[in-house]
Amino acid sequence: MSPSVPLQEMIRAIRSARTQCEERGVIQRECAAIRAQFRQADNGGRSHNLAKLLYVHMLGYPAHFGQMECVRMIASPRYSEKRVGYLGAMMLLDEKQDASLLITNSIKNDLSHSNQYVQSLALCTLACMGSAEMCRDLAPEIDRLLRASNSYIKKKAALCAVHIVRKVHELGELFAPAARSLLTEKNHGVLHGAVVLIIELCERNPETLERFRKTVPDLVQIMKGLVLSGYSPEHDVAGISDPFLQVRILRLLRILGHNNEGASDAMNDLLAQVATNTDSTKTVGNAVLYETVLTVLDIKSESGLRVLAVNILGRFLLNNDRNIRYIAMTSLQKIVGTDHNAVQRHRGTIVDCLKDQDASVKRRALELSLALVSATNVRSMMKELLIFLSSCPQELKSHAASGIFNAAERYAPSQRWHIDTILHVLTTAGGDVRDETVPNLIQLITNASELHCYTVHKLYRALLLDISTQSLVQVACWCIGEYGDLLLRGECQETEPVQVTEDDVLDALETVLQSHMSSPATRGFALTATMKLSTRITDNVDRIRSVVSIYGSCIDVELQQRAVEYNALFKKYDHMRAAVLERMPVIEKNSPGHTNGESMGEVKENQASKKPTEPKLLPQPANQVCDLLGLLGGSEETLQPSPSTALGLLTNTPSTAGGNLLDLLGDLEPEPLTPAPLVPVYDKDGVALTLSCEKQSDTAMTVTLTASNSTDSDISSFTLQAAVPKSVKLNMNAPSGDSLPARGAAKVTQMVVLNYQNKVNLKMKIRISYSSRGSTFQDTVQIDTFPGL
Repeated sequence: MSPSVPLQEMIRAIRSARTQCEERGVIQRECAAIRAQFRQADNGGRSHNLAKLLYVHMLGYPAHFGQMECVRMIASPRYSEKRVGYLGAMMLLDEKQDASLLITNSIKNDLSHSNQYVQSLALCTLACMGSAEMCRDLAPEIDRLLRASNSYIKKKAALCAVHIVRKVHELGELFAPAARSLLTEKNHGVLHGAVVLIIELCERNPETLERFRKTVPDLVQIMKGLVLSGYSPEHDVAGISDPFLQVRILRLLRILGHNNEGASDAMNDLLAQVATNTDSTKTVGNAVLYETVLTVLDIKSESGLRVLAVNILGRFLLNNDRNIRYIAMTSLQKIVGTDHNAVQRHRGTIVDCLKDQDASVKRRALELSLALVSATNVRSMMKELLIFLSSCPQELKSHAASGIFNAAERYAPSQRWHIDTILHVLTTAGGDVRDETVPNLIQLITNASELHCYTVHKLYRALLLDISTQSLVQVACWCIGEYGDLLLRGECQETEPVQVTEDDVLDALETVLQSHMSSPATRGFALTATMKLSTRITDNVDRIRSVVSIYGSCIDVELQQRAVEYNALFKKYDHMRAAVLERMPVIEKNSPGHTNGESMGEVKENQASKKPTEPKLLPQPANQVCDLLGLLGGSEETLQPSPSTALGLLTNTPSTAGGNLLDLLGDLEPEPLTPAPLVPVYDKDGVALTLSCEKQSDTAMTVTLTASNSTDSDISSFTLQAAVPKSVKLNMNAPSGDSLPARGAAKVTQMVVLNYQNKVNLKMKIRISYSSRGSTFQDTVQIDTFPGL
């Protein structure tokens, strides 16, 4: 190929290349020819060569050697060369390169050129790649052009001013007067540029925002002219007069009317007019209506106007376009907390969106459906959500199950309904529920004393049908161990009477113990349930003893330890077995989201408060220590305490030596530990984060972060990320969860272990990320002081 071929010939040769290697060869030969011609002093084809080089750059090949040629062509007096030079500067140069500084003077000269098209080239280039230094130098020239008489130049200058304000915020005050005067223009292009510039100025400076609130009547008049104007071929798009300008004006009105009653009142009538007169059958009309809805919901609008906006979103839900349905649900998610009743009217349409084929629409519909659950519709909504749970995609099962649990806990009409709902979720999606589901359900069952018989029968039947769902199997084993006697009676009035024998129950538990699908934790539940049944049945105690003895040599250490301890109860402490294995007391919650077993602080406090009145039941604490430490065997001399003493030792009967299950060492009780102080480190938008520290050694410390949510909406996808100096080693444990229910119903805790040098200046930066009402939030907080360090 000849070095002087035209651009069209070069493109044809590149496209006809059959391999990438052949294409690279064509481009390398042409680039070599372009370089050679760039070196020539008198080169008449400079614009032609630079155009070819720009095409090479568009294909992804290096073209940086053409940067200086762009600078030279921008300084050329010929328009044809200047045009290609400016185009090359916008493509090959950016503000980080030194060559961009060389064109500042050329741009300044061209901004004063008599030809409007040369001025336009300079304005476009400055708006595309102008650095902060260039913007400061050329800002007065842009302000001058904003006041020019040529509408074509004013439009370009307004958009260039937007770039300057983004680069150098303090220059916004320079353009504010000119931007205000541009609103009187009739040219739609100038109006569009002026509105974009005013939006940028108002978002950057609160004082400028207050100043431009006086322009609301002018903007209302401009908008009315667009809505009521007849057909204009120049601006009409699908029957809507200049929808691009309408959307920009509505966006500016939303900014000006936010948290301001005076500005909001001035635009209420206009918004109602736009909402009722805009055609919603075309995408263009839907775009204007959507921007109108956002404006109505963001300003201090009248209640009737807000209902109208919600109804427009409800119509969007019926649209065949999935994108429109998606943005409608996103908007409804944001306002469901403030306009709950208005959104409730479209509940049926929202629930129908759960059947949509698009995964993103399903997710939005799920989040909105969960937010619409209330005490009045909990039964009907839960029915729909449970149907959705049985067929939803795998990636949504965990989120759906968690949302159903939270809604059932807040709005359950009865305990039986609550238990049935959770068991239904465990049966449908038990493998996708969170770890705290099992203890929470156990706590719920324990408190519902009148439903113990009903629950144990239902869980027993579920256990016979399927043992693959670990969470369901764990709860079933726990209930069978606690209430096995109720199961064997077969006198449950709320279910069909089923005759269950002792062998049937033990067969079911042994199946769980021997199944390859059972996790170590599930086997632990089953083994404990089997052991507890030894005090609730009469004929198969020897069978239970043999099952327990088998697992005394289990490879799993936890299971082996349990089996050895249970064997010791059978052999050496059989007289104490009934007291040790008696039914669990009612479990009460110490704080929202935590069961009694999760927080030992209150238990210890209760023990301390009881000590002054404790009767003296065990006069020999040393013997007590020997007895308790001998549970694992090893001593032939066994002290036989009296039955009353044993009962006091293994129940909640107080004693001088702390003789209960929480106090194994009697007189050796240590001083009560002072809980680590909680220090608030973050509190914003209803999300609070506290910190407590526990020093492990001179160079190690455990930091516990606790997050809570005091807002009226649930928070999902909650994550904490931590960063420390390089001299500190950080290890983050798994968090307790990733969701924060509304009104502080539960908390999320995360432990961080820090290893550091003695004299290091310890600091930690925490990044908080979460989703609420369809929006994603992220914030950062730095911790400079650690209590107890």
